[in-house]
Amino acid sequence: MRQPNDLSAFWLPFTPNRHFKTAPRMLTRADGMYYYDGTGRALLDACAGLWCVNAGHGRKEIAEAIARSARELDYAPNFQFAHPQAFTLAQRIAALAPEGLEHVFFVNSGSEACDAALKVARAYFQKIGQGSRFQLIGREKGYHGVTFAGISTGGIGNNRKPYGPLLPGTDDHLPLPYGASMRFTRGEPEQGADYADSLEALVALHGAETIAAVIVEPMAGSGGVFASPKHYLKRLRALCDRHGILLIFDEVITAFGRLGYGFAAERYKVTPDIITFAKGVSNGAVPMGGIVVSNKIHDAFMGGADHQIELFHGHTYSAHPLACAAALATLDIYRDEDLFARARKLEPVLEEAVHELRSAPFVLDIRNVGLAAAIELESDPAAPGRRGYEVILRAFWDEDLVVRVSGDTIALSPPLIAPEADLSHIAEKVRRILKTLS
Repeated sequence: MRQPNDLSAFWLPFTPNRHFKTAPRMLTRADGMYYYDGTGRALLDACAGLWCVNAGHGRKEIAEAIARSARELDYAPNFQFAHPQAFTLAQRIAALAPEGLEHVFFVNSGSEACDAALKVARAYFQKIGQGSRFQLIGREKGYHGVTFAGISTGGIGNNRKPYGPLLPGTDDHLPLPYGASMRFTRGEPEQGADYADSLEALVALHGAETIAAVIVEPMAGSGGVFASPKHYLKRLRALCDRHGILLIFDEVITAFGRLGYGFAAERYKVTPDIITFAKGVSNGAVPMGGIVVSNKIHDAFMGGADHQIELFHGHTYSAHPLACAAALATLDIYRDEDLFARARKLEPVLEEAVHELRSAPFVLDIRNVGLAAAIELESDPAAPGRRGYEVILRAFWDEDLVVRVSGDTIALSPPLIAPEADLSHIAEKVRRILKTLS
């Protein structure tokens, strides 16, 4: 693929642009577990793109489905019209969700999915005559995308600080259910369910009649791979039920196999009121996201005259035909290759590989759950984030590896097709990188 002559026009997201453009890290092709640069050099993908290419790169089944759709139906509006694949896909996704969540609303990204979930939560209480419920409770280290609603309920400081006043009713956050005593835990921590009880303090402070929803990730992915403690989500579900609060699971990262199941809700045997999804639904091939809502919420919107719009929300590209085609082909791959079960099989392999890094330089903590892991490094007090950024550079240039970092935390989320040997190779490459840091 021909390299561009001028890099100035593209403003890259979540990237130090000036430094990047001095030595750009270009990916020009992908296949299986690997990216390739312009010289043909293979780079092992340790993060499934951005947590999304769960079935591996270059899946011909997905490409062919997209091509067919582009020839037959390149675009169809879903305002007042629809196309068959949208209904088929909605049925397939709802079938993976917990019982009682049977209605799917499509958007184009994880950010939009979280935005839609939060809007629906507030609108639901308007519909049932409890309009005083408007507060939306997030959690520290939570990541719910980059819309104003997402950063407001999210709990990552750098995503919030530059933008001034945020969405009203989103000032309170639950604590991250993790403490220093849980360092180097393998899988879900045994202790920590009582962190959910902090919701009671917010109820006491504001009154349950003002709180619409709590939104949490079953695994805090972008915040640093923090697994929910055992029984934490069940306890949070019970507290929400006690106070009439909706519970939203942000499963943009955890859905479609990352934690070994179609949805993490199945792993934890907890049924939320709304689930968000994106990323793995189309294997990253075409942007798509959505929410799955409970029958109770959906049915509350279905009153009124037949000609009235029930929900004033949507996007030009909601349920885009090419995205639906990609998602249906992706779900076929997950089913036919039993990739969710494969993720469960690989979980202990990744766990063992990453925890062998405990003695490596600068390692402060190691966390893992499902097919995801984090290696948290000691920050340089004079330059927080420097070591993490150096990991990205050294991985790409020296170790032929693509990794993701959040500050000084390395996040690993390999495709579900990964051979066991590749998981060991990733860990060995990370070890060599850590030995070069200062």
